[in-house]
Amino acid sequence: MTFPCLATIGYERATLDEVIARLLAAKVDVVLDVRAIAASRRAGFSKSVLAASLSEADIEYVHLRGLGTPKPGRDAARAGRTAEMRAIYQAHLSEPQAVLDLARACEIVIGHRAALLCFEADATRCHRAIVADLVRARTGCVVADL
Repeated sequence: MTFPCLATIGYERATLDEVIARLLAAKVDVVLDVRAIAASRRAGFSKSVLAASLSEADIEYVHLRGLGTPKPGRDAARAGRTAEMRAIYQAHLSEPQAVLDLARACEIVIGHRAALLCFEADATRCHRAIVADLVRARTGCVVADL
């Protein structure tokens, strides 16, 4: 039996070309953007430009805004208060849009090689690790940090 595969990737220390190369090497066919705000000061990582660049590489782009970290959680993460960010994020996961987007992520992972995308380079300090654990628990997928 083949289990679906879920990757996670952060673009903090990478260029767009490097991120796309890692996604292609992992045979990812859909990126699940789990940022609350799909905008970035980093060239190429704002929603429309990122979606277009991924499309050129035959990778689908899906923005799951409900799985983004609320502002207080982002502030805590930027300040290095990972435990606080995790607590804020865990509470956020009961919000209706988060529940819907988590279910959608699970549906997508079952039929694709997907990657959760966020800014933070270190997945252990990012909310995407929480999302990956929840998706793994619900789908049986194998998770790899790129």
